[in-house]
Amino acid sequence: MNQQPILPIRFTRPGADLPTRAHPTDAGLDLYAAETVHVIPNQVTLVPTGVAVAIPAGHVGLLIARSSLAVKKAMTLANGVGVIDPDYRGEIQVPIIPLDGCRNIVQAGTRIAQLVILPIALPRLDVVAHLDDTTRGTGGFGSTGVK
Repeated sequence: MNQQPILPIRFTRPGADLPTRAHPTDAGLDLYAAETVHVIPNQVTLVPTGVAVAIPAGHVGLLIARSSLAVKKAMTLANGVGVIDPDYRGEIQVPIIPLDGCRNIVQAGTRIAQLVILPIALPRLDVVAHLDDTTRGTGGFGSTGVK
């Protein structure tokens, strides 16, 4: 039987919200802004969540923007996707940047990002002279067409 991993979590700020899932089968845990933050145009702003977690060994935490962040607030994660390694124990902070160049406010208690926990492979590197041939080869960046 596959045992569900446990995610130890601690609050780093008083009044912070416990991460939640909107539905029991959602992949991501919604993270909340722990304080009201003013977002400055053309600048990365760190939004504190007020929580720290201990990602289980053999896993990684991926910090992903909620779709509503872009659609309703015209903001996104500054680094695309954040990686939380299993040995990190600090507060999770969400680096956001406005897409429209306008000032914005993230209110305390706003769901700001999702934390997705996934198992990881830690392969040993093997330097080789050549890689196996494939039908795709080195084609990338639209090489398979647009339709």
